[in-house]
Amino acid sequence: MVSSTIIFGLNVPTDVDREADPVSMAQTAEGLGFDFVSLNDHVHGADPRLEAWTTLSWIAASTSRIRLATRVLGVPYRHPAVVAKMAETFNRLSEGRLILGLGAGSAEDEFRALGLENRPLRDRMTGLEDAIHIIHGLWSSPNYTFDGAVYRTSAAQLEPKPDGVIPIWLGAHGKRGLCLTGQFADGWIPSLAYAPPDQVPAMITLVHQAARDAGRDPRDLTCVYNLQVTIHVGRAENEFVVAGSPAAVADRLVEFVRLGFRGFNLIPTGPGTDDQVGVLAHDVIPAVRAAV
Repeated sequence: MVSSTIIFGLNVPTDVDREADPVSMAQTAEGLGFDFVSLNDHVHGADPRLEAWTTLSWIAASTSRIRLATRVLGVPYRHPAVVAKMAETFNRLSEGRLILGLGAGSAEDEFRALGLENRPLRDRMTGLEDAIHIIHGLWSSPNYTFDGAVYRTSAAQLEPKPDGVIPIWLGAHGKRGLCLTGQFADGWIPSLAYAPPDQVPAMITLVHQAARDAGRDPRDLTCVYNLQVTIHVGRAENEFVVAGSPAAVADRLVEFVRLGFRGFNLIPTGPGTDDQVGVLAHDVIPAVRAAV
């Protein structure tokens, strides 16, 4: 059963510049009491950036308590059987701190640029479903064979098996992805831009119904909202950014809890990001937890 405590994560930027220090930021988040840190997963582009899995591994070696989430790992970049092995190793060496966020992948320009097969969305969703079956199968069964439409294994052996549960969160927002979340995943981590608050109740209903249809308890799924936040005086200028005073931001997050979310991944934006992280930890998060 998922705890009733609201969990909070902090985005660690993958930008490469002289001031960027992802390890230091993650250590700060751990010291401030955040529950997890997360990184997005993009490989191609003119803007200098770090690769997510490598960076998260480096962070894991420099922290001790905080959980570590891929938000979300694009399935087309890495074969699911390899991801299953990577995840088991990462989780073992980090002493059970991995949250494996997965997605079907949406950056078609990246797939073309890197010479990856650029499948239509429906096939990428099929690939995501295949990936979940393969990862779960390799974590639990010897000589695992799976003949999917996109990905396959043949008498594959992955040893050792995970010592405990490695949660899989999906960053889905379409109907098929929401159903996959309810059927197979441990959590749902949509972004506000793709899951606006007025659409969230229907989306959560679909996730929960899919879980029940699969014989699962919907209460075992963790729903986490991925949000850009800005602490400042005045009204928000962007509908997809939660902005305002600490009290205003806390009130907005409480509204999202009432929609059914039990956690947030916070992405501080705008000037003074480091200062905002402290304000979120000291003023916003305690206020949300006290209110719910």
